[in-house]
Amino acid sequence: MSAITADADLRHDTAFIGHPRGLAWLSASELWERFSYYGMQALLVLYLTKQLLLPGHVEHVLGFGGFRGAIEGIYGPQTSLALASLIFGFYAGFVYVTPIVGGIFADRFLGRTRAIVLGASLMVAGHFLMAFEAAFLVAIACLLLGIGLFKGNIATQVGELYAADDPRRADGFQIYFFGIQLAVIISPLICGTLGETVGWHWGFGAAGVGMLIGLAVYLAGRRWLPAERPARSRAEKAAQPKLTRAEWRTVLILAALIPVMAVGSIGNQQLFNSYLTWGEANLQHEFFGHTMPITWLLSLDSIVSAILIALSVAFWRWWATRWTEPNEITKLAIGTAISAVAPLTLAFAASLMATTGEKPSLIWAVAFQFLNDLGFSNVFPVGLALFSRAAPKSLGGMVIGIYYLHLFAGNLMVGRLGALLDKMPATGFWLLHAALIAGAAVVLIVIRGAAGKALAPTR
Repeated sequence: MSAITADADLRHDTAFIGHPRGLAWLSASELWERFSYYGMQALLVLYLTKQLLLPGHVEHVLGFGGFRGAIEGIYGPQTSLALASLIFGFYAGFVYVTPIVGGIFADRFLGRTRAIVLGASLMVAGHFLMAFEAAFLVAIACLLLGIGLFKGNIATQVGELYAADDPRRADGFQIYFFGIQLAVIISPLICGTLGETVGWHWGFGAAGVGMLIGLAVYLAGRRWLPAERPARSRAEKAAQPKLTRAEWRTVLILAALIPVMAVGSIGNQQLFNSYLTWGEANLQHEFFGHTMPITWLLSLDSIVSAILIALSVAFWRWWATRWTEPNEITKLAIGTAISAVAPLTLAFAASLMATTGEKPSLIWAVAFQFLNDLGFSNVFPVGLALFSRAAPKSLGGMVIGIYYLHLFAGNLMVGRLGALLDKMPATGFWLLHAALIAGAAVVLIVIRGAAGKALAPTR
């Protein structure tokens, strides 16, 4: 069977729990890609602080002297902990810049399938190169380029499964992110445990195997995905109609959301950085005389997040049967406000430790993760649904790339904030996060009132 080509076929396909079958293949492929990504990311800051940045290892990394010099030229001399946080922030941030370039290459030159396949191949190479200390910077470059070609383009294909006014779109993206959360449950248990208990490079190798599986799944499901849109000829590009005034206004409003969402994301993005290093040193994580790998907290977080995303989908479906379902911008404001409460639990735990001198219980970490994930379930997937729907058709891939800029900026902030952890009291550190996220929620409410109608779906 050839690829589905008629929009009507896509819009009326309900074979996968009421959604197009292509959603199942894209979600499964993204699940394994995220397994590889989060498996590597779960180990990155720990690998840096416990091995790579230590004397006897860091000298072997090709080009690291110049790389460190560039960072310290901006921020000044850094401790190993602060340098690890900044490296993490740059990596996790640029992961969300490269999809813009990947979207442009797919839209204009490669087409989505070639871009996704090339991206997956580069990521496989990057994960396996992480097994060699000398190749660390090369591995990071391969991963960044690969994610850029893969991530935005596969998310765009999810959006192409639905008509612009299809009410299933937001649910579809939440289902898509449910698969991602399953990946984050599994990857720390496999990659994290292998890396922390057997060897760092075993964990990175497992991530590479996961990416190979993701590529195979994507190719196997091509028949159910939106038809390939070939790169446009020069004549077609010249004949393409210019954006209307209303479309330009929409693009500008979406761009204005980026810095606000960036600040609102810092609590969630800190999970892979200071949350791990602070939690390992300050939280009780021993069970029956054995120390739990700290990366298991990420699996716990993903279990909570997956459950809450599923419950969020069910809740809004139930809500829609009785009242008008809020639009995406309203859900973004609600989710960000909830997320602002989450760091307060860690601030309270830090104050308890300062008062009693005893390590606080993991219950405070669970409380943080529950509140953060409850907010996240109404922020990230909903925001992606908003950008994919509102984007002008001719700029679909690029606008999805622009969406990820909020995580680029957010992770740069996370890296910089993480560098403060050994310079300020932990209570103030987490209170600072809560205040910044709460401020973002207030700004989203203002934007909703001023420009909410411009982002409303047209029927």
